Amino acid sequence: MVEALKKNPAWKGRKGPVVLVIMDGVGYGKYKEGDAVADSKMYNLENIKAKSPHTRLKAHGKAVGLPSDDDMGNSEVGHNAMGCGRVFNQGAALVSTSIATGAMFTGQAWKEISSNAAKGEGTKVPTLHFIGLFSDGNVHSHLDHLKAMIRQAKKDGIKKVRVHVLFDGRDVGETSALEYIDPFEAFLKEESTGNFDARIASGGGRMWITMDRYGADWSMVERGWNVHVHGEGRKFANAREAVETYRREIPGIIDQDLKEFVVVDGGKPIGTIEDGDSVVYFNFRGDRSLEITAAFEDDTFDKFDRGRRPRVCYAGMMEYDGDLHAPKRYLVSPPSIDRTMGEYLAATGVRTLAISETQKYGHVTYFFNGNRTGKFDDKLEDYVEIKSDVLPFEQRPWMKCAEITDEVLKAIPSGKFDFIRLNFPNGDMVGHTGIYQAVVCSMEAMDLQLGRITKAVDEAGAVLVITADHGNSDDMFEHDKKSGAVSRKADGSPKAKTSHSLNPVPCIVYDPGYKGEYPNATGEGSLNEGLGISSIAATCIQLLGYVPPADYDKSVLK
Repeated sequence: MVEALKKNPAWKGRKGPVVLVIMDGVGYGKYKEGDAVADSKMYNLENIKAKSPHTRLKAHGKAVGLPSDDDMGNSEVGHNAMGCGRVFNQGAALVSTSIATGAMFTGQAWKEISSNAAKGEGTKVPTLHFIGLFSDGNVHSHLDHLKAMIRQAKKDGIKKVRVHVLFDGRDVGETSALEYIDPFEAFLKEESTGNFDARIASGGGRMWITMDRYGADWSMVERGWNVHVHGEGRKFANAREAVETYRREIPGIIDQDLKEFVVVDGGKPIGTIEDGDSVVYFNFRGDRSLEITAAFEDDTFDKFDRGRRPRVCYAGMMEYDGDLHAPKRYLVSPPSIDRTMGEYLAATGVRTLAISETQKYGHVTYFFNGNRTGKFDDKLEDYVEIKSDVLPFEQRPWMKCAEITDEVLKAIPSGKFDFIRLNFPNGDMVGHTGIYQAVVCSMEAMDLQLGRITKAVDEAGAVLVITADHGNSDDMFEHDKKSGAVSRKADGSPKAKTSHSLNPVPCIVYDPGYKGEYPNATGEGSLNEGLGISSIAATCIQLLGYVPPADYDKSVLK
């Protein structure tokens, strides 16, 4: 338990609550071409900036606990940083360190996975299966981690490895699958010597199979289960043939949407998951790992008919949910995040509302609270989830931003809350589609809601803080790294970029009831500069009238 925050005696108070708006995936673009944020008519956001102090915050790389500044930020680590007010080493860094030191392979979880796959059950040759995101995007997974585990499996005497690939196209190039398949197949061939046999067995796009989150579309997990476990799906001789066939048959399809496939030999699947096998889900990020984990681990499971449920030794790369203790076995311990902003506010008696739609509800609750499920105080905290539409985001680019705002507009004048935090998913979820027109539509729809919220803030005497967890919609085209020129397709059109950006994000403090407690000049540079999004916690605590914890990263307020 943490102690209550100390009151700031110099704070003169405001009538209304502090409202934190997280514009998911909205940054300041590096290039004019492809910056859908700058290209959108965001009149309300620009008007708020013009009359408010604002600055730019780092939201990638070391500023959010990732290994290097070449690593894109993401919603998980971004909300962790904002919610805990400090920077913790995150999944990618922890896994890489565990592999480099050998700690992963001397840990109990790996020993159980490995020994089970080495000994088998009866006369059957056991298999070690790896399921996960097949890229080096370093947001959910990294192929270097997979390769290290396969090498170790060979050293441990395991004879048979099967890899079930989830094509990316979001955190890496939208049609880059073959750039990963070919060298990986060469790697497997090189490793498959003696009696060691390692092959790709099944797969599909991450937004078609397996990697659903927050219960948004369990049919994705069902398709993944059927293809990985039962070998049910369209049959191909290899992964390359599957990708090339789907691209030929479905013009314009991108990797994240590729349909499921099963690799066969002699007409039979080469990698169904059977009793006595071992399975490692090698994603380190939790949100898109929990549902497939439940399908493997839960005895009482009602999301879909699993059919034959194999008895396997299952492990996740990390513990995806510390409160649920899921999975039961994991290879690397997640960061131990304590003393979050939410915990301090609950200890201080601050009444809080957290709200988003399904796609980001877990981010503004679970991740914001330091990977913690549930509330710190049921009496002080309200969480509201607006159900997301289950369809491609480019078909509804406005998503649920109006419905989220409807609830926020009830909450601001109600007197029930001191602190309100909300996430608009538009910039990230629509940004990942790569469809420029849809992204512009999503930005302008969100901007309309910012106008509504600003009016309510004015009327209630509240304070509004606007920021983002990382960039995405600000960088929608692929660019040559040296020249900066837009990369183009054969027809001359820009090649879409569907991944996050390395760009800074806004931080705007709109305080219409300002009473002189801090310098309040307008324009960029009117707030502290050179900070990361971990400074949001101290900033909000200050605006609530309290003194931030001494070890929190400093506030943007001068």
